[in-house]
Amino acid sequence: MSEPTNAGLKQELLGVLLLNAATLLWGTSYVVIKLTLGDVPPSVLTFIRFATASIFFLPFVRWNTGVLLAGLELGVWLTGGYATQTIGLEFTTANRSAFITSMYVVFVPLLLTIVGQKLRSQTIVAAAIAVVGVGLLSYDGSPPNLGDAWTLLCAFFYATYIVRLSGYASQYSPLALSGVQLGMTALFSLGWVMVAQPQWLSTIPFSDGFVTQFPWIPVLYLGAIVTAMTIWFQTWGQSMVNPPEAAIIFTLEPVWGSVFAYLIIQERLGLQGFIGAGAIIAAMLLSQLPIGKREES
Repeated sequence: MSEPTNAGLKQELLGVLLLNAATLLWGTSYVVIKLTLGDVPPSVLTFIRFATASIFFLPFVRWNTGVLLAGLELGVWLTGGYATQTIGLEFTTANRSAFITSMYVVFVPLLLTIVGQKLRSQTIVAAAIAVVGVGLLSYDGSPPNLGDAWTLLCAFFYATYIVRLSGYASQYSPLALSGVQLGMTALFSLGWVMVAQPQWLSTIPFSDGFVTQFPWIPVLYLGAIVTAMTIWFQTWGQSMVNPPEAAIIFTLEPVWGSVFAYLIIQERLGLQGFIGAGAIIAAMLLSQLPIGKREES
């Protein structure tokens, strides 16, 4: 296999920057969701954020069979990931959620190995360092709870999403694919609302206080910025970065989450947290070094 060209390296760098930007925005979501769940049920919050996000991509949607089927499948994995994470946050802390969610960095290489893809030893080492770093950063030592199980399921859904997205991202326009998968996720989330909160659809939106009392600002922020923009960045970025390296970059999410938790609700990291954050950053940098690039298929 030939060495990567300058154009290829620049393209990969762009992908890395896009994925890093996505993790920064995701880092704000834990605090926002945690503060919003007291007023909005998980199913409703998930539906509104994806319905809002999908609106931005409607002009770019292409109604052809290939992109629709890809968006349908990705919507299944994405709905599963966001739904289980949101449910989990009802029972566990934001820090524990960040730690357990990041286990996709382990699941992604496992899934790729199962389908026969060869991985760089460097990537495997970086993934292990990232897991240790996230553990030091986020794990709070409290006993296991129901939310942890839901969040572990989220990690599996999201790992599958990362792997499958990489397969589709190079085939279709990032804007079109983002729009279809967000629309599918909004539809699946609406079905969740109809099962879990049917009274919400029939009464709450028509109540006198809905417009004035509903937490519109955080929910719309989740939809427009944390969901719409990041899905576009991720879809575009993963067309240029392979799944294991993307998963390692995504472990920066709890680093940013801790930063915003400190800025917004004054949660402090401590020495262990700083060591964990440093380990995650080191893992991300290690995964991007050009050592053994030709080992991967």
